[in-house]
This record gives sequence, structure tokens and C-alpha cells, in this order.
Amino acid sequence: MSDIAPASASISVLLVDDQPLLRKGFRMVLEEEEGIAVVGEGSDGASALDLVSRLHPDVVVMDVRMPGMDGIEATRAIVAAEPRSRILILTTFDLDEYAFSALRFGASGFLLKDVPPAELVRAIHAVASGDAVVAPSVTRRLLDSFAHKLPDPRLAEHAMPSELDELTSREREILIEVAGGHSNAEIAEHLFVAEATVKTHLGRVLAKLGLRDRVQAVVYAYEVGLVHPRAER
Repeated sequence: MSDIAPASASISVLLVDDQPLLRKGFRMVLEEEEGIAVVGEGSDGASALDLVSRLHPDVVVMDVRMPGMDGIEATRAIVAAEPRSRILILTTFDLDEYAFSALRFGASGFLLKDVPPAELVRAIHAVASGDAVVAPSVTRRLLDSFAHKLPDPRLAEHAMPSELDELTSREREILIEVAGGHSNAEIAEHLFVAEATVKTHLGRVLAKLGLRDRVQAVVYAYEVGLVHPRAER
């Protein structure tokens, strides 16, 4: 574990991965970018918790499979203790299907570990601004594949169907469209409204349901039964 003093930057990033070479590679990419500073590195979930509590990074780039406390448990703990620190999960998608659990626990998105450098940078900016980084098509595939297989850690406490009564009919419609894996532009075209209108409605949905971002809105819609995963073939 390394603890490095923050540089002057608009987005502070903590790297958490048990493979030093990967951390070094990500650091090299990010340190070339203006407006991003890598403020520390951790090798497991426990070190991530310690560093987050001391450094308060804007974004935590988190591996899933690590010794001791894994990235899923670390995500849950960090979101509870430091909700302003956004979590970006990095995973080998074909193997780490339980990365979906991290989204349930509050991660703002996920990327594959072979992500192009420019995409990683864009993702960090997006997560830091409060957006999600999971592409709509990937969100749909992930949920369709795994939503019905995993335990539901949020539903009993936070995601009661009665909350939907707070939404207008248009807001509910927007939520269903988002959960279907459609982008704002696609939703706007389908509903014959401006893209800015979709964004406004989605913002109200997030506020009313107490959700952090688009990813959690999709998860919520599946959990309360607005949409359902496709049957396995």
C-alpha cells in the first residue's frame, strides 16, 4: 500500500488492485492527464478503506478479485462511510460476474481491465461528475445475465415498490426506458421529446428514489419488478 500526497487537480483518484503492474500502468496513463491526480494506491479492500478515510478521493478505481476483503465488500463499506467517493469497478467481465453486486452496493459503473486509456480517462471524468460509465447495451446484457442469480441486499430496506408512487407517469416511463438499456438520445426519439427533457426527468427520478446515478436506477427497476431479465437460453 502506498500513500501519496495529493497533487493540485480537480479529480483525485485512488487505485486499488492487487497487481502492482496494473496499478503502475493505470498510474502512468492518468498522470499524463491534466485535471486528474493519482493520490494513492491500495492492494486490497482493507487498504482501500484506510486510504479513502485519509485521502477522501473523488474516484476509487477498484478491482473485484483481491485477497482478503474484495472489491465488492470494499465498495459497500466505502459507499456507507464516504459516499462522496465514487467507485469505478474494473473487472474481467467474463469471469467476475459478481461485479454486478458492486453496482448494487453503490458503485457508479464498471469497465473491463483492457479498457483503452482514453476510455478510462473519460470514465473517471464521468464518474466524478456523478454520471455512470456503463454503456446502455452492456448494462442490459449484464442485468439480463445476472440480475436473477444474485442476492438482493437493498430491496428490503430501500427499494420498496411504494416509492414508485412518488413518480409521475412520465418519470416512470423514463425509468422503464432507462432500465431497458436505452440512451437518453434513444429515449428522446422514442418518446418524441428533447434529450434535455429526458435528462431532466431522469434527474427527478434519481432524486425521488434516492439513487446515485443511472446504473442504480437500472438496478432499482429490476429489483422492484418494473422490468425483468430475459429468460436464460
